[in-house]
Amino acid sequence: MSRSMRIFAILFILLLIGGGMAGGLFAFGYAQFVKPGPLQVPATVIIAKGAGLKSIADQLHRDGILQFPLVFRLGARLTEADKQLKAGEYVLPRGVTPQGILVLLQSGKTVVRRLTMAEGLTSFEIIKRLNAVEGLIGTAAPSPEGSLLPETYHFSLGDSRQKIADRMSADMRRELNLLWLSRDADLPLKSPDEALVLASIVERETGVASERARVAAVFVNRLRRGMKLQSDPTVVYGITLGKRALGRPLSRADLKNPTPYNTYTIDALPPGPIANPGRSAIEAVLHPTRTKEIYFVADGSGGHAFAKTLTEHNRNVARWRKFQKQKPKSGK
Repeated sequence: MSRSMRIFAILFILLLIGGGMAGGLFAFGYAQFVKPGPLQVPATVIIAKGAGLKSIADQLHRDGILQFPLVFRLGARLTEADKQLKAGEYVLPRGVTPQGILVLLQSGKTVVRRLTMAEGLTSFEIIKRLNAVEGLIGTAAPSPEGSLLPETYHFSLGDSRQKIADRMSADMRRELNLLWLSRDADLPLKSPDEALVLASIVERETGVASERARVAAVFVNRLRRGMKLQSDPTVVYGITLGKRALGRPLSRADLKNPTPYNTYTIDALPPGPIANPGRSAIEAVLHPTRTKEIYFVADGSGGHAFAKTLTEHNRNVARWRKFQKQKPKSGK
């Protein structure tokens, strides 16, 4: 016998001694307490922080979930559940009993929402999207570039935006340091932060998962040879700082513009990340493909053509330019 049923039974017996009518009322009350309610389909309810028992009962009654709010309140007090009800967003099943509602509100098993941030977004873009998510409170402050791990995050109604941003930052640092421990031994990277910078470039260079380690290998090989990385996404970032889309193709003047991030004009790595790479891009940089390739160019299929020599690369570039000329122009 459940605790609530025992309490109702004791009261029922006592009230039978004191009067049959009162006992009958309590018998009716208990029957209503455990009886399926009027809810015809599952419903989501939001219990406000600081809401009292009467306020909750009245809300559930207005929403057509409780038929007898007084029975709900009496049951809550007799079972001492009234002191343990937790605020939040809940999904109530069809026909839920008043007793079942109390159990759920005591459990704190609120609705879990999901927020997914794609790999390769800049910190400006992630924070902007986070601050636009409904159901959260507060405002997340700007975060350093490359400090937020793109991933799916779970939250509940009323959680803090800043706390989610802090979680993203802690997750990135933890993943980066953990992956760094298992890196290949001969990499030309001095620290986890340098790996993060290169991973952000790889993330922006290719959206093809199977290519990441190969693209990473090209840049690693260039670093070993003292060659400039010559990565177009770094040029774009030097112009926009990740706060807007460039909105046009890169020009020759852009490639010669000596920003701190332009890897056509600077030697080695830029001073910081150009985006927030995912775990896979970081792994690719720490375990690049074993190859002597030092060039790649788009191949027209969404991927890239790789080359070990400039002659081979120039042929790939010629094929790419021919493909570009054969593409139908927009609007035709």
